Amino acid sequence: RKAKDDAMTTTLMRAEIDEAPAAVRRLLSESAGAIAEAGARLRALDPKVIVTVARGSSDHAATFFKYACEITAGTPVASLGPSVASIYGAPLRLAGAAALGISQSGKSPDIVALMDAVKAAGATTFSLVNVEDAPLATRVDGFVPLRAGPEKSVAATKSFVTAVVGALAILAAWREDEELKAALAALPDRLEAALACDWSPALETFVNAKSLYTIGRGPGFAIALEAALKFKETAILHAEAYSGAELQHGPVSLVDEFFPLLAFIPDDAAAPSLVATVSALHQRGAKVFAATAADVPGPRLPIAPTGHALTDPISIGLSFYRFVEAVSVARGYNPDQPRHLKKVTETV
Repeated sequence: RKAKDDAMTTTLMRAEIDEAPAAVRRLLSESAGAIAEAGARLRALDPKVIVTVARGSSDHAATFFKYACEITAGTPVASLGPSVASIYGAPLRLAGAAALGISQSGKSPDIVALMDAVKAAGATTFSLVNVEDAPLATRVDGFVPLRAGPEKSVAATKSFVTAVVGALAILAAWREDEELKAALAALPDRLEAALACDWSPALETFVNAKSLYTIGRGPGFAIALEAALKFKETAILHAEAYSGAELQHGPVSLVDEFFPLLAFIPDDAAAPSLVATVSALHQRGAKVFAATAADVPGPRLPIAPTGHALTDPISIGLSFYRFVEAVSVARGYNPDQPRHLKKVTETV
């Protein structure tokens, strides 16, 4: 293991997590015009399908958008594999479709190649990118800057949060969803509260774990995916994410008192089914920590409710970021410099 630097009092990752509320405020203020324009273009286009182009944490933001769009607009969203264009050179048929590319750097060759191919195939293209002069920002029909500011830690945190908020803001503008717009406007203050949520009762269990599951459903599943990635890349801890339903189709066999679970349960239509899953696992002797305001057996981790089903998971995810940074440091790692990784991953 890489020993913790005793002189390091605050990691870059922790500082950037703490910047997330301000980053969301900047996004909603400074990119308001671009968001409104993207929403108007989608409303005029009325796409029957939307495709997403992303990798890593950005792909988890795209998954969040997929659930939010399908739940609220009924428009199917499909993730395209970048290798379809960069490796296989396969022709696509996307006339009348919309495409959303999401990236912190906006310059990974496979992501750029796929967005170019998607545009050539007839789709109207949009992107959410943090680096404003990147190819993915300049070669699309509609660009929304994430406004997260420089992100120096290898692990994406504030850029993930702004990507999810940006995608939801485009959705709200497209659908003219005033309730969602209001929830997003109020979100920065709720994110400040999320930073104060104390998950330390779970610290010892996860610091000493060898493997674990994260679970969720709908937009909460997107947060579970992101959580599993962060456990792996920053805490060097094996984690797998599952839908709370998919867990029952085989993977649950691994669960016991030595195999912890972290359940993300926002206040939405999936909450009752996830509470039932957590209850059943608890009865089997599993060690399950649930991040929720719902009444669940076993340890419950505090959250900062937002008053909207689509913004609750973002708040819970920010509380998780604070937690996983602490897990990484307690396990003796520097989360700013995960082994074998660099900030911009350029794949083909």
